[in-house]
Amino acid sequence: MIALHQSPTDPVFVQNPYPFYEVARAAGPFFHWSDYNLTCTTSAAACNAIFRDRRFGRESPAALHIPDHLAPFYAVEAHSMLELEPPRHTRLRGLVLRAFTSRRIAALAPEITTLTHDLIDALPIGAFDLLPHFATKLPVIIIARLLGVPETMSDDLLKWSNAMVGMYMANRDRAAEDRAIAATNAFTAFLRGYIAERRALPADDLITHLIAAESEGDRLTTDELISTCILLLNAGHEATVHTIGNGVKILLETQTQTALANPDPAIEEILRYDPALHMFTRWAYETVEILGHTFQRGDQIALLLAAANRDPANWDAPATFDPTRLPKPHVSFGAGLHFCVGAPLARLELQSALPILFERLPRLRLTEAPRYADVYHFHGLQKLMVRAG
Repeated sequence: MIALHQSPTDPVFVQNPYPFYEVARAAGPFFHWSDYNLTCTTSAAACNAIFRDRRFGRESPAALHIPDHLAPFYAVEAHSMLELEPPRHTRLRGLVLRAFTSRRIAALAPEITTLTHDLIDALPIGAFDLLPHFATKLPVIIIARLLGVPETMSDDLLKWSNAMVGMYMANRDRAAEDRAIAATNAFTAFLRGYIAERRALPADDLITHLIAAESEGDRLTTDELISTCILLLNAGHEATVHTIGNGVKILLETQTQTALANPDPAIEEILRYDPALHMFTRWAYETVEILGHTFQRGDQIALLLAAANRDPANWDAPATFDPTRLPKPHVSFGAGLHFCVGAPLARLELQSALPILFERLPRLRLTEAPRYADVYHFHGLQKLMVRAG
């Protein structure tokens, strides 16, 4: 297996990681990323196999050392279905899906449409950054409405989410960790109080339905409710903001906005071509061979989702953005047991909002070259300067 060096915070890599992925792909299905000390894969076949193989999972097979100052953050992670394996994952996801139903998500469509128009109506005159005025606001307000928390909390939710997600970024330092812990404590305290209110005074919102969700007499604990709400906000919001930004960028750069007349393939191509999440890890639970490489129990593997989405074994001309491309399964939302529970909501927001944005603003154009933020293993823009007229 070849070893490659590439700093994930290198400015050239931040702006365009795809050339590195292609160098790695040429070495075979697996390579060693020295900067992370991780075995990685760019292969769509390997990603799909590992996502679906129960001999791999998110929970470390050995106890991990957690520094005392990070204990509050990992106390929340300990109840997150993203980080758990069966049987705990099965129980938790089953209870969550009793509340987070496809019907409940579909019912948000009119609200997403109305909110999209409202945000467009409020856009500034002249050149402006689309991210804070549109891409950031849409998903956080929808999540607030879905959970049932006051929309006046949106700024706090956004601040807490951004700080906590910083724990997953390659540029993380002690200051970022301290911000994440402060956000964790504030977010947890707010939700603990709000859940208590909803237990006493139920409403027609997701928190109330999560409280009521029951299977064979089993219900979510308060700590599980808190972790689930934080996961729905942090994972769903962060990825959707980046995807809106990345999608608008590539549509404007390629002048392919008219493809949104048939939004489903266009949205799937945005998700495939430049996804919001580039790396996701798994642990091996026993000796297992994947595409000629043998993993031992305790080995960790990084699935490079954005590279897998451009695997020429799966797509013709994978480095070309083609919003009319016949959709095929990609790994932007994962696969298998941990397939993203929020994927239907993210797709609904993108399918609703982006066509309206370009229909309302047919002369939308870039006013300066977009630049990506140093947020790896996420991939999203630092700003997106545009003009509507």
